[in-house]
Amino acid sequence: QPYEPSSDFLKAVLGEIAPLEGNCLAEANFTRLIAMTHHPDPVNRDWATFLLSRHSKDTPEVRAALLAAARDAQDDVRAEAILGLARRDRQIALPLLRSELARDRACVPVFEAAALVADASLIEPLKEYAEPSGNRVLDNAARLALYACERGRAIALVAE
Repeated sequence: QPYEPSSDFLKAVLGEIAPLEGNCLAEANFTRLIAMTHHPDPVNRDWATFLLSRHSKDTPEVRAALLAAARDAQDDVRAEAILGLARRDRQIALPLLRSELARDRACVPVFEAAALVADASLIEPLKEYAEPSGNRVLDNAARLALYACERGRAIALVAE
């Protein structure tokens, strides 16, 4: 069964039926997307945060929504929010990354964020994740994040 939101609105955004930029309706859709990051259904929150994280818009409202989502109880929501923050402001994302890596449940978006932040303080926690786990995608993302942090140069990862 595919992992998809139950929200028809989020499905419309994913299907590019509901635009997020370009006209007045798009502005209303974008505002609704931000509100969906607080949805009671964790799958809808995850998808809304994913979509917001990957959107290029950077406003105080976007950052506030991503910061709130970075404190979500769901691992996937937090990870997507931290990645969105790393794309916008590495210094804001750095303490969130340190905290997330200490949880021992990091996922690919956390490693993507670490590769963008590329901070030496993340090297030690990333070393634990760089050991083979049997999950090739996760292992590669962790190793690339470690590489970026060791060199202090951001790398944009492309998820497989």
